[in-house]
Amino acid sequence: LQENLDKKLFGQHLVGKVVVKAVKGFLNNTNAKKPLALSLHGWTGTGKNFVSKIIAESIYKRGLQSKYVHQFVATLHFPHAHSINLYKDQLQSWIRGNVSICPRSLFIFDEMDKMHAGLIDSIKPFLDYYEFLDGVSYRQAIFIFLSNAGAEKITEVALDFWRNGRRREDIQLTEMQNALSVSVFNNKNSGFWHSTLIDKNLIDYFVPFLPLEYKHVKMCVRVEIESRGYVVDEDILTRIADEMTYFPREERIYSDKGCKTVDAKLDYYYDF
Repeated sequence: LQENLDKKLFGQHLVGKVVVKAVKGFLNNTNAKKPLALSLHGWTGTGKNFVSKIIAESIYKRGLQSKYVHQFVATLHFPHAHSINLYKDQLQSWIRGNVSICPRSLFIFDEMDKMHAGLIDSIKPFLDYYEFLDGVSYRQAIFIFLSNAGAEKITEVALDFWRNGRRREDIQLTEMQNALSVSVFNNKNSGFWHSTLIDKNLIDYFVPFLPLEYKHVKMCVRVEIESRGYVVDEDILTRIADEMTYFPREERIYSDKGCKTVDAKLDYYYDF
């Protein structure tokens, strides 16, 4: 896990630190009192899905393809507000059934900010400090939540550091987590805000993903070219990074899509 994060994840010093510590500590704990709940926050393209994939690959031989790894996308799997009661029953049944088969199941929920609060609350019993629920223990399971909620606050802190001439690597987890938990809790547009997961302290770690800078985009492009077995063309690498759009409008420091569109741009330039 540590090796892959160091090698493949760029510009996220806080993520590497907290994720390895959280996952390793949890897996080594033979007497966990509750499942592990990680909440990953940041703009699109900053690496949230990527880190979920790396976590899955570090625990299960088949990674995301493992039958013990379960992925949900709010807008895909739970699209209709009027079907919320049906979704609740289906989701609870799915979690219960799969943890019964494998206590070390991994559940990944994407687009948590778009998920109905009632549906988020239906997950709550599985995250709590119960020894058993209907004869099933959930204490070895892992839940990972992905969300854009709090991304503006994360950028605000990073931008303040940049404007004050301080290195982003000096941003501490404590100051970012405090800002993030308050921001997510107070975001009235987020399903999180209406749910009990936060005020009941059932999220173990809020993991902030910083917005990516130009140099990080170039790192993403380089690794992607190499992973496809091609020789790195510095001219193309720079061209792709230059084509990305950056914000804020005046300073143009951060890529607004992170590394999200690198793949598609490489297809265009290398004519695969």
